[in-house]
Amino acid sequence: MDNCLFCKIIKGDIPSTKVYEDDKTYAFRDIAPMAPTHVLVVPKAHVSGMNTIDELDDATLSACLRACCKVAELEGLTGGFRTVSNCGDDACQSVQHLHFHVLGGKKLSEKMD
Repeated sequence: MDNCLFCKIIKGDIPSTKVYEDDKTYAFRDIAPMAPTHVLVVPKAHVSGMNTIDELDDATLSACLRACCKVAELEGLTGGFRTVSNCGDDACQSVQHLHFHVLGGKKLSEKMD
């Protein structure tokens, strides 16, 4: 999509700090981190969110989840990490491109609201 922030980041039109990349995914540091490690994993194919993942092939969807694990490994999150995907306005999804937050680097709160 031409006006999608994450599509522009994937294409290199907007700079980012890349953490990981493969043929189906791109992972980069969040510009407003909520934990010592906060990396976003996005599919290179545009899909707006979890509610539209039927538009993705299974290989791309599994690549996203594998990329989350690879990011955790690269970032040394041996004590654990959290993976979150916000979907829709009520969940405060700010960019309408499916993305997974990989959070870690400290003991995270049990509270998820």
